[in-house]
Amino acid sequence: MSFMNTLKRSLGYEDVEGSENESSFSFSEFINNITNSVKNSRTQPQQNGNVQYEHAPKPQQAPRSVPVQDEFDDYDVITPEQSFYEIVLIRPKTLDDINYMVDQIIEEKNPVIVDLSFLEKESDLNFKLAGEKIRQIRENHGAQALLLTRTEDKNLIILAPEKVKLVNKG
Repeated sequence: MSFMNTLKRSLGYEDVEGSENESSFSFSEFINNITNSVKNSRTQPQQNGNVQYEHAPKPQQAPRSVPVQDEFDDYDVITPEQSFYEIVLIRPKTLDDINYMVDQIIEEKNPVIVDLSFLEKESDLNFKLAGEKIRQIRENHGAQALLLTRTEDKNLIILAPEKVKLVNKG
């Protein structure tokens, strides 16, 4: 018995024995039979003895006298002042670069990663000024600073405004 005959029989489309030969199967006829059967089953119940399945009714819930609290209601939703933070990498070379770094932290409320290696090598005065500015924004504006790395060619510090918490777990 072929696959298509087995499929037809399992779907309830088996012809009376001997009415058709197994090799004379027409796929378009099969599709038409399925389409007609579906149309007929919508208008009248099936009469060939197959069970027609219906969706079970949804169970009724008893009315609740006490409101149920969602488990997530206990948490506070934190909404930042802006939708995202930009973390800027700055390699200050002039006083304007240092002032831009300070503006990013104080006014824009963005964390900044600062590479002070150029100032440390080239301009001792600007390096001290950058250190002083970092100290002032920490004391006066509550900014936080963490040393990320200090090597011969890098001196990376991350600076963040007061509302962005930096945690050192090292």
